Amino acid sequence: MKRKLIVLAAIFFVITAACWVWPDSEISDAERRKLAQMPQLNVENVMNGSFMSDFENYTLDQFPLRNQLRSLKALAEYNLFQKKDNNDLYEVDGYVAKILYPYNANSVSHAAKKFGEIYENFLEGNCENIYVSVIPDKGDYLAYENDYPSFDTNWMATSLHSAMSYAKLIPLYDHMQLSDFYKTDSHWRQEELLDVMKVFGRIMDLEYASQLGEMTETLTATEDFHGVYYGQSALPLPAETIKYLTWDEIDGCKAFNFELNQEVEVYQHDKLTGRDPYDFYLGGAAALITVENPAAAQRAEEAGEEPRELILFRDSFGSSIAPLFLADYAKVTLVDIRYMQSSMLDQFIEFDGQDVLFLYGASMINDSFTFK
Repeated sequence: MKRKLIVLAAIFFVITAACWVWPDSEISDAERRKLAQMPQLNVENVMNGSFMSDFENYTLDQFPLRNQLRSLKALAEYNLFQKKDNNDLYEVDGYVAKILYPYNANSVSHAAKKFGEIYENFLEGNCENIYVSVIPDKGDYLAYENDYPSFDTNWMATSLHSAMSYAKLIPLYDHMQLSDFYKTDSHWRQEELLDVMKVFGRIMDLEYASQLGEMTETLTATEDFHGVYYGQSALPLPAETIKYLTWDEIDGCKAFNFELNQEVEVYQHDKLTGRDPYDFYLGGAAALITVENPAAAQRAEEAGEEPRELILFRDSFGSSIAPLFLADYAKVTLVDIRYMQSSMLDQFIEFDGQDVLFLYGASMINDSFTFK
C-alpha cells in the first residue's frame, strides 16, 4: 500500500512539474482556435469566482502533450467504447463529418429575412437576375445510411426559396456526391466542381461554365493538407491534396481585398503554410473582395455586348468557386455579410444590372444569426 502511494505521489509530482515548466501556446493549429491563457490574479477575480473558472480552462488548454492525449481519447471513444461520434464528429471510411441536426427553422427564416432586406434595399429595380442556392453538407451523403441524425437540405433549399420569390432556385444536391468534399474538411474540392458549374451555367445562362473541363488545367497546390475536422476530431488521418483549376485568363485577373486595402492573388500560395490552407483560394474569409477578368470584358466588347458582372453573397465555400465564374464574368464581387453590415452595401457597391447569387452552405443557413 505504501509503495502504491509513493508511485501515485511521484506521478502527481511529475505531472505538476511538467505543467509548470511546459511552455504555454497561444494558438492550437490543430483545432484552429486561441487557447486559454493564465488568468490575472486579483481580489475581484477571486471574489467573483472567475479566476478559478478561467484557471480551469487554462489548465485544460495548456496541459502537456495535450494533442497526443486528445488523439488517444478519440481513438478510445471510437474503438474501445464503440461510440458513434466524438463531440458531434463522426468518421466513415476516412471521411469525417459533423452532425448537422436538428433543422433550425428560425435560422432559415432569419436568412430569408436578411436576404429579403438586401433585395428591397438594393436589388429591387436594379438587378433582375437573382439566384439562390444551398450547398449540401458532406453529411448529406454519409449520415442517413450510417444511422446518424440529419435533415434534408433539399427541403432547406426549398423552404429558403419559398420566402425569396424574387430569386430562382439552383438545386445542387443531385449533382454532387461524397467525393466532391475533402475527407478531413467541411469544404468542397474545387477540382470536383465542373458538374456543379454546368448547373449554374444552364440556369444562369453562362456560355463557358459548361466548358471548363476543356478550358482548365488541374494543378497541385499542396499534398500536406489537414482540414478543420482533422484537428477537431483528433484522429490520426492522412494528409490530403489541395488542387486547383487554372487557365490562361486567371493570370490576368486582378483581385482586391477591401479589408486589406490591397490587390491580392486569386490563388495565394503563401496561405498553404498558414493556419487554414483552404485560404489558398482568394485568401479565405473577407468582408468584400472584387475580382476582375479583363479578357472577359474584352470578349464582350468585341461582341458588342455589355460585360457581365456577378455579385456573390457567400460564406467560405464561395472562395473556391468564385474563380470559376471568371470564365463568364468580367467582374465578380464577393460579399460576406458575416463581416460587414448589409445596410452599408451601397457604400461599396453600385447595384446596376449585375447578376446576383446567394450561395451558402447548409450549415451556415442552419446557423445564420451571424449575418449582419
